[in-house]
Amino acid sequence: MRLTRLATAIAALALAAPAAAQTYPSKPIRTIVSIAAGSVTDVIMRAAANELAPRLGQPLVIENNGGASGIMAGQSCAGATADGHTICVVYHSTLSFNPHLFNKLPYDADKDFDLITRLFFLIEGLAVSNGSGVSSVAELKTAVAAKPDAFNFGTLGRGSAPDLFLTWLNNQWQSKIPGVAFRGGGPVAQGLASGDIQVGKMGVGNFLALAEGGKLKLVAVDSPQRIKLLPNVPTMVEAGLGDFKFVGWWGLAAPRGTPAPAIARLNAEFVKLFNEPKFVEFLDKQVVRTSTTTPAEFSAFVKADRETAASLIKAANTPRTDFTPPDPAKK
Repeated sequence: MRLTRLATAIAALALAAPAAAQTYPSKPIRTIVSIAAGSVTDVIMRAAANELAPRLGQPLVIENNGGASGIMAGQSCAGATADGHTICVVYHSTLSFNPHLFNKLPYDADKDFDLITRLFFLIEGLAVSNGSGVSSVAELKTAVAAKPDAFNFGTLGRGSAPDLFLTWLNNQWQSKIPGVAFRGGGPVAQGLASGDIQVGKMGVGNFLALAEGGKLKLVAVDSPQRIKLLPNVPTMVEAGLGDFKFVGWWGLAAPRGTPAPAIARLNAEFVKLFNEPKFVEFLDKQVVRTSTTTPAEFSAFVKADRETAASLIKAANTPRTDFTPPDPAKK
């Protein structure tokens, strides 16, 4: 009798798994984006949401939670219900840099997430404000030496990739350019256009329209070759800044314990979309490179990327500190 009951239970579970896959999703999918609205990743995810809503049968509701190197978004993701109806757009800071930089993180990068897929790599650009009076990296270096108090640099907070690049640059140039934290690449670009900051390094897509409109200047791109959209802008290597070895990336995760059928469905839909020619063409215009994976491949990639992050943090001589939540009154 016990064996019969056990066999019946196993059979029921086997039938339940396909049924769960067929009924998922059953309500809108909360999509936490670890960057400010208007930034390249936000633009991409909103476009993806429009494409995927009819395929999934439910809308993807974008929830921007930028700033603090992705920590607050990571906390929101880790604490969400793991039913497949919350997904999280994570990046190099969330999973690679922050575990090396902060004590008392409000999430565990290894235990709190189920990884879904890497989505794309960023192609970053170094940009300057028109008011900076410079048009090249060489001119920027000279101007910083002559007027050290006239420049500041947009970052995404302490320990973010732009912040580590700034630390590395200050070490290289023996300068003391201060960092100013923003909630995303879009706000950094607007800060450059308004003259609130003088230098920034973010995804090129954040700067492209403003550069084309003459509102700021791109002086280098972090790419092995010059890019087609900006043939006259030198690479970081050509500009003499090729020793900072890092490529930014973005991907999808879910709270740990999310049902496997939901992870599989999300992986299949996002991977398919991000490799369709029309969507790849759209991504090219955002100056990012699609690079989707299986969940297992994404996990292996993050493990290796965290080692790279540790090397960059060590080179930048950035010590670990306790994480202090940002003041919600400060925007």
